[in-house]
Amino acid sequence: MHSILFIVFLPLVAAAIAGLGNRSLGVVPAKVITTGALFVSCLLSWPIFIGYLSGSAEATVTPVLHFITSGTFDVSWALRVDALTAVMLVVITSVSALVHLYSWGYMAEDPDQPRFFAYLCLFTFAMLMLVTADNLIQMFFGWEGVGLASYLLIGFWFRKPSANAAAIKAFVVNRVGDLGFMLGIFGTYLVFNTVSIPAILAAAPSMAGSTIGFLWFRADTMTVLCLLLFVGAMGKSAQLGLHTWLPDAMEGPTPVSALIHAATMVTAGVFMVCRLSPMFETSPTALGFVTFIGAATCLFAATIGTTQTDIKRVIAYSTCSQLGYMFFAAGVGAYGAAMFHLFTHAFFKALLFLGAGSVIHAMHHEQDMRYYGGLRKEIPVTFWAMLLGTLAITGVGIYGIGGFAGYHSKDAIIEVSWAAGSPVASMVGVFAALLTSFYSWRLMFLTFWGKPRWAASKHIQHAIHDAHGHGHDHAGDQAHAADHEVHEHGKQAEHHHGDVAHEDAGHTPRVETRGFNEIPVGTGGYHPHESPLPMLIPLIVLSIGAVAAGFTFHGWFIEPDAGERFWKGAIAFNEHLMHSMHEVPLLVKLSATIVMLTGLLIAWASYIRSPSTPAKAADTFQPIYRFLLNKWYIDELYNFLFVRPAFAIGRLLWHKGDEGTIDRFGPNGSAWLVQVGSRVAGRVQTGYVYTYAFVMLIGLTAAVTWAIAG
Repeated sequence: MHSILFIVFLPLVAAAIAGLGNRSLGVVPAKVITTGALFVSCLLSWPIFIGYLSGSAEATVTPVLHFITSGTFDVSWALRVDALTAVMLVVITSVSALVHLYSWGYMAEDPDQPRFFAYLCLFTFAMLMLVTADNLIQMFFGWEGVGLASYLLIGFWFRKPSANAAAIKAFVVNRVGDLGFMLGIFGTYLVFNTVSIPAILAAAPSMAGSTIGFLWFRADTMTVLCLLLFVGAMGKSAQLGLHTWLPDAMEGPTPVSALIHAATMVTAGVFMVCRLSPMFETSPTALGFVTFIGAATCLFAATIGTTQTDIKRVIAYSTCSQLGYMFFAAGVGAYGAAMFHLFTHAFFKALLFLGAGSVIHAMHHEQDMRYYGGLRKEIPVTFWAMLLGTLAITGVGIYGIGGFAGYHSKDAIIEVSWAAGSPVASMVGVFAALLTSFYSWRLMFLTFWGKPRWAASKHIQHAIHDAHGHGHDHAGDQAHAADHEVHEHGKQAEHHHGDVAHEDAGHTPRVETRGFNEIPVGTGGYHPHESPLPMLIPLIVLSIGAVAAGFTFHGWFIEPDAGERFWKGAIAFNEHLMHSMHEVPLLVKLSATIVMLTGLLIAWASYIRSPSTPAKAADTFQPIYRFLLNKWYIDELYNFLFVRPAFAIGRLLWHKGDEGTIDRFGPNGSAWLVQVGSRVAGRVQTGYVYTYAFVMLIGLTAAVTWAIAG
């Protein structure tokens, strides 16, 4: 029996046991079963990946069951394993296993841990089904599965209104993208008469230059199909236009954020484009659109990240920006570089999110970085882990020698974009790297350097208040669970003196120009604590990946000869383009390092040397600051264009259509007629014998008359 069956289905079995057993199973058994299943899947995945690195492995297809037969439409479930699948297997199972372990400490106080771990396993299973798909129907199953699991996890604290709203938003926005994906699948079957991915990719070049009727015009067949499929990728991978769900997804527990952003849902779009890369290669128009959207998202998200004060939101917009890098790499034909950045990004992004969770854990659920400061000596392991993650994402390295993970993967995208004849995309990537360096070091300086600003935090004040024996009685809160929010560990929010709830990640930020330096300095007697060992072990392991993943694996992913041997046709690998990447001007090669240092210096000057600078800049350029803080007002625009009209139409159909027409002339009207009829009939029922005799006489006379007339 092939190990891929265990890798894919063990998480499903564990999810079923933990989910159905729930509290009757017990917290510890549920955690042991789910976490154990993921570590087994992880241990089985790495040998497959190593087999492709060594060149000894070949693509395999493992049948599972026959699914659908209808005329010429035939679908069988099968698990495809090639180099692309192997990369995704180690990313998904490694990050998911570490997130499971991390959750042992992070979710320790939550009463619904079995349900949480079951959802995590279900999420992992759905993503594994997606990346092992041998046909588009199976891929769509996994595609929708990760959408469902993300909805369940983002809204895990379902008593929290903002969590429910964020889950619904993610679900609805992804339905828009999934409509495009479904149309792409329908169109692909219409054109190729099959949903088998290998068959489609083999036949794709023969369809280049053909046209198809779409809406009211004829268009290039492969362009239409690729653009429709890419709309699905835009939704799942939170690209500009369909990105609005991703920041609000921070309403879920922090381990969920790490899993979504590093290894599962948002990587699905990048994987799909790379899996179907031979299709995209037949349409320069589609590739140009992918490049444009990727570069625009890369820049757009980075600008927003520079103004956010919520630590999780900064990292969330960082994810959005990094996904943009992957897409415009794919758009210029460098699919190996796109997958390489996906691979390295998984390690340092999971590290940053789990590190942020450790900070939030230490700071009693406070997420506003303005209330941090001076934490590097209080939580040293978390500090060093996040420092390594920051060095990785900003691309620290030395030309000709090597560097952290991001140095090898992100710089490769900038160079290959230039080599592919897309200097604009390359320069956008350079400018985004400047912003990435700035907001990443801004996060580090606000969190770990400077003087403590803890005492001004409402969350810290609650902690101090409770520590002095004035703990809040939560019993009364249970009756108002629908109105009260739930804090980061699932407990009811403490509303001391009308304060806000613990976790505010899903709310629209209030525009506030007050700088962190204007917040009173002091600890208030609070003592941050380092996270427990189950949370620190994943940080240490991921730190190794953030340091070593780049220089260890770059040869297999992007070097011309080694890359060709590694991918073995799993993606459209352009060996000539990879050669050209090494021949770009020296300035292009050094540009990412130059802007990385520039961003670091700007952040240091603004938050360490002259802490009053950010507030002055926000006051001076307040329109720009408000524009960025409010996320380019895209949420407000969508609310005006789509949400309000949808609600207005809904209310109209509800009151005028449903109540005023259907109910009035349907069930309510029928009930009224019955009521009126019963009243009329009731008047006939007088109770007098002569009245009944008279009625009988009338009836008898009418009957005789009818008989004579007939």
